[in-house]
Amino acid sequence: MECDYRMSTSLIQRFVVVGISGLLLAACSPTHGLKPIPPVTGSYHLGAGDQIRILTYNDPQLSNSFSVSDAGTIAFPLLGTVTAAGQTPSDFAAFLGNQLGTRGLLHKPSVSVEVMQYRPVFVLGEVQKPGQYNYLPGMTMETVVALAGGYTYRAIKNPASVVRTEGTPDGRPMKGKISEETYLAPGDVITIYERFF
Repeated sequence: MECDYRMSTSLIQRFVVVGISGLLLAACSPTHGLKPIPPVTGSYHLGAGDQIRILTYNDPQLSNSFSVSDAGTIAFPLLGTVTAAGQTPSDFAAFLGNQLGTRGLLHKPSVSVEVMQYRPVFVLGEVQKPGQYNYLPGMTMETVVALAGGYTYRAIKNPASVVRTEGTPDGRPMKGKISEETYLAPGDVITIYERFF
């Protein structure tokens, strides 16, 4: 009976040590204190680095590919420098059509805007090939890790952290934690952390 008591005491001590270790590790986690990042909602808004194609029907000279500059603008024929950043592709198409019509440059212009290449996402930390990768709609953290060659053997797979500017309430960068299933937004910077045990 005494032997059973000692074994039970030893087992209890192990559970206590494991429990305390787990709490300490959770408190020391790189993502400790970060809230989950809010999901991406609403329509896509253009931003610096996007490659867009503008089609002006019945006027091929006003149809071309453009890169949104760091200032969020493009140089559009006949209109000059116009701001694209912050607008959805359909809103930007309506804006261009309105400008061409009200300035008397085209009669009832019909304009469409499509994104040819989105701003990249960036992966840092414990992946095989950290760097920038082309964003695709529907991309998750797991997708971009796969593009980066997968996790290293020391990676903490869940959670990771992200710095996001797309769709934030005031347009300022927001930091939060994400899991493998979290949908990404263009321009996201993801950090995969290293475990120390």
